[in-house]
Amino acid sequence: MSRRQRFRGESRHKVDGKGRVSIPANFRRVIQDLDPGYVEGKNPEFVIVYGGSTRNYLECFTIKAIEEVDLKIEALPRGSVERKMLERMFNGQAQDSWVDDTGRIVLSAKLREKVGITDEAFFIASGDTFQIWNPDTYEAEQEAVEKWFDELPDDVDPVIFLDQAREA
Repeated sequence: MSRRQRFRGESRHKVDGKGRVSIPANFRRVIQDLDPGYVEGKNPEFVIVYGGSTRNYLECFTIKAIEEVDLKIEALPRGSVERKMLERMFNGQAQDSWVDDTGRIVLSAKLREKVGITDEAFFIASGDTFQIWNPDTYEAEQEAVEKWFDELPDDVDPVIFLDQAREA
């Protein structure tokens, strides 16, 4: 049985004036392995989703993951509000991207402005996707998450939430 490919880890990287930024090497391997059209010598592709008014980060999907999203959207009734909203976010407010030969991606000025990225970007794994944040915004968000964990009773191990997920 093969291990399911997932993004794991976090890192901070410099962004140059043209929006080029190196992505973590282990992220590159997952992008490549989950791009069904990838062949040796070609740049592996993925999709950056920047839509959603409450998102203050860029969500990056492998080709395989975005194809799963597309199938779920297509299953919704054509013309429904839910389908229109999701099509707008995952198709209209998304950008095809690729990893270049040096392991970098280009974040357009529009994407950088959307989430406030200037000279550094913070990458965080999120299972079958990864996110790109302004490092300061991520730190503030993480502080809120840690506060929530700190407010749990001392005898509660957060791993218990995994068991609840299986029951749902």
